[in-house]
Amino acid sequence: MSKQINVALIGNPNTGKTSVFNALTGLNQKVGNYPGITVEKKEGICKLARGVKAHIIDLPGTYSLNASSLDENVVIELLLNKNDKDFPDIAVVVTDVENLKRNLLLFTQIKDLEIPTVLVINMADRMSYKGISLDIDYLEKKLNTKIALISTRKNEGIDTLKQLISNYKEVSVTPCIDTTQIDTEYFGNLKKAFPNQLLYKLWLVITQDVNFGKTDRNEIDAVANFKTKSKGDLKRLQQKETIKRYQFINNALDKGQTVDLSQAKDLRIKLDRILTHKVWGYAIFGIILLTIFQAIYDWSSIPMDFIDSAFASFSEWTKNMLPQGAFTNLLAEGIIPGLGGIVIFIPQIAFLFLFIAVLEESGYMSRVVFLMDRIMRRFGLSGKSVVPLISGTACAIPAIMATRNIESWKERLITILVTPFTTCSARLPVYLIIIALVIPEGRILGLSYQALTLMLLYLIGFGTAILSAYILNKILKIKSKTFFVIEMPNYKLPLFKNVALTVIEKTKSFIFGAGKIILAISIILWFLASYGPGEQFNNAEDIVKTEYASENLSFEALQQKIASHKLEHSFIGIAGHAIEPTIRPLGYDWKIGIAIVSSFAAREVFVGTLATIYSVGSDEEETIKNRMAGEVNPILGGPLFTFASGISLLLFYAFAMQCMSTLAIVKKETNSWKWPILQLVIMTAFAYIVALIAFQFLK
Repeated sequence: MSKQINVALIGNPNTGKTSVFNALTGLNQKVGNYPGITVEKKEGICKLARGVKAHIIDLPGTYSLNASSLDENVVIELLLNKNDKDFPDIAVVVTDVENLKRNLLLFTQIKDLEIPTVLVINMADRMSYKGISLDIDYLEKKLNTKIALISTRKNEGIDTLKQLISNYKEVSVTPCIDTTQIDTEYFGNLKKAFPNQLLYKLWLVITQDVNFGKTDRNEIDAVANFKTKSKGDLKRLQQKETIKRYQFINNALDKGQTVDLSQAKDLRIKLDRILTHKVWGYAIFGIILLTIFQAIYDWSSIPMDFIDSAFASFSEWTKNMLPQGAFTNLLAEGIIPGLGGIVIFIPQIAFLFLFIAVLEESGYMSRVVFLMDRIMRRFGLSGKSVVPLISGTACAIPAIMATRNIESWKERLITILVTPFTTCSARLPVYLIIIALVIPEGRILGLSYQALTLMLLYLIGFGTAILSAYILNKILKIKSKTFFVIEMPNYKLPLFKNVALTVIEKTKSFIFGAGKIILAISIILWFLASYGPGEQFNNAEDIVKTEYASENLSFEALQQKIASHKLEHSFIGIAGHAIEPTIRPLGYDWKIGIAIVSSFAAREVFVGTLATIYSVGSDEEETIKNRMAGEVNPILGGPLFTFASGISLLLFYAFAMQCMSTLAIVKKETNSWKWPILQLVIMTAFAYIVALIAFQFLK
């Protein structure tokens, strides 16, 4: 049986910690959430010499052990809790060669917890470019640790790091500074009160508001109550601690690091002047976004069409090859289309995260966040919210997954809740057929009325998302620090391995997270549409044959009539009739009711459902339009699809949460059913009210 050691990978944001994690673990990694919270947990396995395995946890980026966010709390809770199953045998602190002084603050704090700590100095390939030279032997002696000088870009130094992890017992645990020097009297009294406890750990327990899991609560409470000083005094002691640490770091770097500024060749300042410019910055970002989303639509359409047709063919093949019966129908009409409903999203998710990963890896994303923060902050959002909101025009699912890099839980939650208002590509089939039915073909200033209507629906969606964010910011009483700190990393060429692993992990996260829920609901919807009570459903074939006996229908037309009759009297058809009194004031009949209910599986199902109800093959779009145009309103008489009912339906789909996949991913990202249920109820109620007002006003 091979031995396993726990390794905590820790560092400031943008030090290349993820690159080190990927270099050590490769594909032997998984991503989830920490139990009970929404902070992402990345862990992987690294095989070392002599059959030893290192269980590596990539902890959230943190600047110090003075926690200011949920992410940083996770780091402190783990490092202070020896009872945690993931408590590290060794801490690996990753630093960036260009920001060594700032990065070393965190290193000295972790070292003072007397955990074996090695120092990784990353991006060594940039040293000559930046005119930096290091005396590693001197720094190892001064910092009392082992150092691995690495370059993940060139894959250099990784073997050295693995060797240091293997020999973790040889790493010194001597603290960097004497904690009592901060305030001799206070820390002296603290040591007397708790003689068997590590002094720096006691200090962190007193100053940090964190959850210590399985640690002895009585012991922790006793320490936490040792606040003989006011909050202001404790804050001053923290500042004094930081000063002492930087004195120690400056002393070490004085001889251990040499920087020759004359050698530094830096384009960063020139690029920043353009990319964060108050006019050109927004223009460039807009062009990049248009390019990205055009590429997502163009590139994903080919694999999505292939997946769609492949699953349809597979479903048909299953029907033909297996004996007729309930099990075959479940496979062909429930499970296989359900799986197709999951897999079809993969191209959009993969391409979106490909572009996001490239923008993040290159260093440009930080500039976008900085640029947008001044606008988004007014609406209770973060600068980082702009990526999910605009990503939502492709699909809300990857867009909501993209909120993970928003530090403030309140801002992240608001972004998750409002993103579905942005018009996604799944709404397009609904919009296009309804616009074609009710908006006349005319032009104003060279632009068609139909194109302007479509553009207006996009603008309404985005505007509603921003307005909702503003309201939620006022309503939600969630304590969440909203100060804005963004690291401006250097520009660099993205590493293919990092980009590929990001795309693979995000896609896997969707398939195995939301996918299970989507498949389950698809099967339920299939059952409701395939079965029904009473004679009308069970004897549908005889009833339809008798009714249309005189019309001499072809076999295909007759089968479509039977399918339409069965659907009307199935459980989902009965549901459509049941909700008809509710939706009649919006200008809809029971057929539209069925389409609304069934399109909860996916909005684009609306058109296909209506095609089945109207006994028309879904591939004959013109015929669908003609049949829909000829439908008569059973109450008011005249056409069912008028300008009033059409606008009402467009607005309903613009605002309603008609997507079970989105609800599934919201549940996964918020770790609770509370938020997706509220989202479903509030968005649908809002959609209903707006659609009602529109129809009653326009009719």
